[in-house]
Amino acid sequence: MYVCPCRRGASGEKDVGIAGIGFFCMWRRWGFIRQVKLNLLRFARLRGSPDEVAKGVALGIFIGMTPTFGFQMVLAIFFAFLLRENKVAAILGVWVTNPVTAPFIYALEYESGRLVLGMQRVGLPSEFTFTAFQNLGWDVFAPLLLGSLIYGVVCGVLAYALTLRMIPVVKTWHIPRWPRPRKNKAKG
Repeated sequence: MYVCPCRRGASGEKDVGIAGIGFFCMWRRWGFIRQVKLNLLRFARLRGSPDEVAKGVALGIFIGMTPTFGFQMVLAIFFAFLLRENKVAAILGVWVTNPVTAPFIYALEYESGRLVLGMQRVGLPSEFTFTAFQNLGWDVFAPLLLGSLIYGVVCGVLAYALTLRMIPVVKTWHIPRWPRPRKNKAKG
């Protein structure tokens, strides 16, 4: 059994919980800044040359910009394996689209693709039939796919260039350990 240090009973004794509870308590105790620092450390410790890591990140960003929400990590691992790129870096790149950023990214891609194709904005159909929704799907998917390819290539190239220059600099940083709370040695 795992004893989570942040869970205490009514009388002050430690509450025994399951092993997974400690992970969730960690988020509450450490805060956002610490999580950013830990993710930066994980990124800096990626194995491989800067070129390999940059290619993996660029591949992940490209896949992250496509309208394959829900399958992006699987696709990133598959294509990183197929192209022999850094798989962890590809997964990190996919996280550019998450539930917070995806609506904005997909809306921008749809609007850009619609403008390039010269299409009108689509509205909801007046009749709710299968063929009406089938036509609506292609009227939305075609501009979204074109816009995602445009933004995927542009953002992938930018991510490659920035990561290629950033990795050697980040690897030279000395990131100090987070201060740990001191344990009381005198217990009465």
